[in-house]
Amino acid sequence: MTTCCELCPRKCGVDRTKTVGYCKTGSKLKLAKYMVHYGEEPVITGTRGSGAIFLSGCNLRCVFCQNYPISHDLKGEYISGEKLKDIIFSLQDKGVHNINFVTATHYSDIIASVLEEIKDRLTIPVVYNCGGYESVESLKRLKGLVDIYLPDLKYHSSELSEKYSGAVDYFEKASLAIMEMVKQQPKVIINNGIMEKGVIIRHLVLPKGYKDSIRLMEWVKDTFPENTPLVSVMRQYTPCYGAVNFPEINRKLTTFEYDKVVERCAELGLEGFTQQKGCDTLDMTPDF
Repeated sequence: MTTCCELCPRKCGVDRTKTVGYCKTGSKLKLAKYMVHYGEEPVITGTRGSGAIFLSGCNLRCVFCQNYPISHDLKGEYISGEKLKDIIFSLQDKGVHNINFVTATHYSDIIASVLEEIKDRLTIPVVYNCGGYESVESLKRLKGLVDIYLPDLKYHSSELSEKYSGAVDYFEKASLAIMEMVKQQPKVIINNGIMEKGVIIRHLVLPKGYKDSIRLMEWVKDTFPENTPLVSVMRQYTPCYGAVNFPEINRKLTTFEYDKVVERCAELGLEGFTQQKGCDTLDMTPDF
């Protein structure tokens, strides 16, 4: 753990051995839950599930977060690097398709250190599942250790990103981060329906946000080669936690809003994943 933390774009500069950063975490890794998870994209979940390791805290802490018990309320327990290794191998022994670190940004140095020690003993891919608000410098530490990047790309508008995630520079930083991810894993490799390498950009369509969503999809099209990366357009938004304080997002997404984004993806020729109607419940969220 760096003394003056600069692991993410917020660059708090705090000594996390003595206090906590914006992410609400100190220098010790806090685990919320590990499980065989079936709620990811089909190429990640497959038939045997993803070995998900949910970590507490978050450097974004979005007001509408569905994982708020762990991102905002810090539910979980502290574990050592050795315990994390045991968890990783126990999940691999269960036959999962991958090891999936969920919200690992603020622990990326610890994750990198652990993977540097055990990567040669893993027989399945490593997934880095994050909010997209990443430091390019931190991502470079993960080069060769992460096989699949699964970042969110939440906002194009700085007004929206500041309002809901307190990050006015979200798109500026997330776009650079995703370009670095694609640079590290430039080719999507899927064998027998299971992803082995590559990048999937996730985007959650927000109420009243479909025009911003479309701008993001157009950026993806203009920035990357065809079919690299894949795009996952999610319709599972459901108002919870702090969304009640923002009337414009204190409701579920409409079919019209979601379909406008999906239609534009089709026009752009983007490849990836969509969600069926009915995903907009907390049933999609693990029980923490």
